[in-house]
Amino acid sequence: MTDAPTTPQRPWLDVTLPVEERIDLLMAQMTLAEKVGQTHMVANIHPDDDAAEIASGRISSSLYASGATAGNERDAGVLVANIDAAQRHAVEGSRLGIPLLFGRDVIHGHRTVSPIPLGIAASFDADLAEQIGGVAAREAAVDGVAWTFTPMVDISEEPRWGRVAESLGETPVLSGRLAASIVRGFQGDDPSDPDRIAACAKHFAGYGLGAGGRDYDTVSVGENTLRNLHLRPFKAAVDAGVLTLMAAFNDVDGTPMHAHEHLLREVLKDEWGFDGVVVADWNGVGQIVFQGAAADKREAARLAIRAGVDLDMVSGAYLEHLEDLVESGEVELALVDDAVRRVLRLKFRLGLFERPYAGRPGASNAPTPETREIALRAGQAAHVLVKNEGVLPLDASAEAGSVLLTGGFVDDGDALLGTWVLDGRGEEVVTPGDALRERLGDRLTVGDGRFSDVTLMQARASETTVMLLGEHRSRSGEAQSVVDIGLPPGQLEVLRSVAAFGKPLVAVVYTGRPLDLSEVLDLADAVLVVWHPGTEAGNALASVLLGEVEPHGRLPMTFPLSTGHIPTSTHQRPTGRLIRADVDHQEGRYIDALTYPRLPFGLGLSYTSVDYGAPTVSAPTLPLGRTVTLAVTVTNTDERPCRETVQLYFRDPVAEVTRPLVELMDWALVDLAPGEAREVTFDVCAEQAAYVGRDLTTRVDEGEIVLLTGPDSARLQPVSVTVTKKDS
Repeated sequence: MTDAPTTPQRPWLDVTLPVEERIDLLMAQMTLAEKVGQTHMVANIHPDDDAAEIASGRISSSLYASGATAGNERDAGVLVANIDAAQRHAVEGSRLGIPLLFGRDVIHGHRTVSPIPLGIAASFDADLAEQIGGVAAREAAVDGVAWTFTPMVDISEEPRWGRVAESLGETPVLSGRLAASIVRGFQGDDPSDPDRIAACAKHFAGYGLGAGGRDYDTVSVGENTLRNLHLRPFKAAVDAGVLTLMAAFNDVDGTPMHAHEHLLREVLKDEWGFDGVVVADWNGVGQIVFQGAAADKREAARLAIRAGVDLDMVSGAYLEHLEDLVESGEVELALVDDAVRRVLRLKFRLGLFERPYAGRPGASNAPTPETREIALRAGQAAHVLVKNEGVLPLDASAEAGSVLLTGGFVDDGDALLGTWVLDGRGEEVVTPGDALRERLGDRLTVGDGRFSDVTLMQARASETTVMLLGEHRSRSGEAQSVVDIGLPPGQLEVLRSVAAFGKPLVAVVYTGRPLDLSEVLDLADAVLVVWHPGTEAGNALASVLLGEVEPHGRLPMTFPLSTGHIPTSTHQRPTGRLIRADVDHQEGRYIDALTYPRLPFGLGLSYTSVDYGAPTVSAPTLPLGRTVTLAVTVTNTDERPCRETVQLYFRDPVAEVTRPLVELMDWALVDLAPGEAREVTFDVCAEQAAYVGRDLTTRVDEGEIVLLTGPDSARLQPVSVTVTKKDS
């Protein structure tokens, strides 16, 4: 690998100098045109076709993608030779030698693919999320990728929206904590480490609130709701040191986010102190024109740079117009300088000036036993058992009865990778058919489910049927919204017919979103929600079905009773009419249906039963700045070990603004041996119940806070503490 040339004429290459001083030295030598070039990002740079533009300093960075919705269409992959050839034009052929920055969507794995982010969220395991990020970073770095566009921390209660597959769940605490771990996994303690790459928190802000669950649509939301809900995981990512952040496609109350000076510049940059790069989404600056907030790209460029968008992804608006806008006095040079400083800071932080070239002769990023082991644990942790009437685990002994494994996912490795997988390979996936053939041998009959009459004959001849249902990976992701969250056409009809035989029936649901599973839950004896699990999909499923590991995933989003019940989530706040449990929530609700979730947030069963004692607190009062200890005893009452996700929620009965009826505060992953009882404790401070009040500042009120513990958001036991002023 060739390092960047060092000459006395390039003092910013002196690694002994602080980064900010190196930036000052470099910027002092830059023309306005070269500064504008650092704000321009292209797609799929070509070292020959773009050589002149690179050498002139008119390109800052490039992403490699098939197009605007790259998660839905594969490309040819990243060629390290092309990256290094382009980099050579920038480093050795340009006046200042500023390296290019190369990005790619590495969302939940590169070659070794873990579950979709919603499946990672089902693990509730921050340490595992960090390991997943670390594996993805190392593998992507081998291909020359220095920057990725994850984690997506958009909060949504809208399962019609296909991009919930990329999210980390519906609650700010879960999403924020996992996002921080993923950032650490990708970036490490030192982002300049050759095995680390920059992360990007997206999409700032409110993207999960698109009208009707439609991608790119308008958003109507007040700033109080934004701050109390949607901005919180972004703040967690910023606090974790995320190097970049992406603006959202949507508007917020009529202002396109790429032109939203208040949220991008005043809140994110000034109030939060974010010193990284704000990158546009694909043509996001140009789309200000489509949104009707700018007459042309020149005006769009002026609005975006003023708002705080530092790097223009592919629209070309900055390259075409920023220089003239500065010279005409319509845009202050200081705004351009701020954007350029941020882009250069990112490149220095990533070590690109010292290591611009990507080539690693002999290096491989193919899945290894070590990376597969992490993907397997992630896949197992994503399996959420939501019903079991004694059918699972299946008997693994040779003398047990016959099993039919059927459905479109049986041997389709590519379908099991999930959305936004650009470099994973279907042929490297262990499929359910692969894994269960190995374990069950002649006891197993495998059917692909293409012909329902054949499936019925096979089910009649088998003692137990395992049906693989759900969505193909192409049905979720960007621009993949649906009007109905039921199963794809035809699957329920076959399930009904198989259930009519009265034999044990297991339904395994692969999905990128919460689905209407009401009839599936009625028909099947056991139901597993497994999302899209990735490279080790088959081994993860087989190990759970056969009881080699205990199911321990939990639902990171609420599953509503039907499409008509959307939105249904833990975001529900009290209304002016009391919701009475004794009349099935009917007051002020639907006249033709109940309103409770079909599957509540946090639900997940195991092959054991766990009893919860009543929670206690170490003191009845909670002074500001102090903590109380909440304790709850959980007991494994069965003969199998288990991992229990002990969940802590809270409710603020009286506040300056309406607050959620229950809100996740914390959780603990607890391993319990058969018959073991363990006291689980949480140190609770009043600041965990903080919220943004009417004046848009954070506050903690004196008065009662109800703490609630249990196995999910619907089965909780309360204990109260009173928040008081600090001790005198």
